[in-house]
Amino acid sequence: MAKVDRQPVLDLIRETGFFTAGEIQVAEELIDIYLNHPEQRDYYIVVIENEEGQIAGYMTYGPTPLAEGTWDLYWIAVSPRVQGKGYGRQLVNFLEDQVQKNAGRLVLIETSSQPKYQPTRKFYEKLGYTEVARIRDFYRPGDDRVIFGKYFCSKE
Repeated sequence: MAKVDRQPVLDLIRETGFFTAGEIQVAEELIDIYLNHPEQRDYYIVVIENEEGQIAGYMTYGPTPLAEGTWDLYWIAVSPRVQGKGYGRQLVNFLEDQVQKNAGRLVLIETSSQPKYQPTRKFYEKLGYTEVARIRDFYRPGDDRVIFGKYFCSKE
């Protein structure tokens, strides 16, 4: 991700209609840290463009602190205008390649149990992720934290 991508990514995040004002603020903070402190290695941000060179999606991921070989997919968003065209799958495939190149063994993804996230949960399941944990009423009453995971064999 380059500085020129900052505003298009923030616009995309808002455009999805999935994220609260607080979540958007956190995403913006992470983007700014990533762009202004390239030496940090806590997380990485990548974007994917459509055929016209416009931002079609973005993802934030990184190694889980204090865990050996575990990685987190923190944020992923694809423009509603191009959802269903494989951009989300390409982003997750990129993450999985990076994890395996770095001897990773597990990717974790958390999401909400709200009905509007049903397509998101199905998307992860189609990519081979399974629900590994659920914390009831985590985000707010009636909104569980659903954690998906996918294990990889280490290549030794």
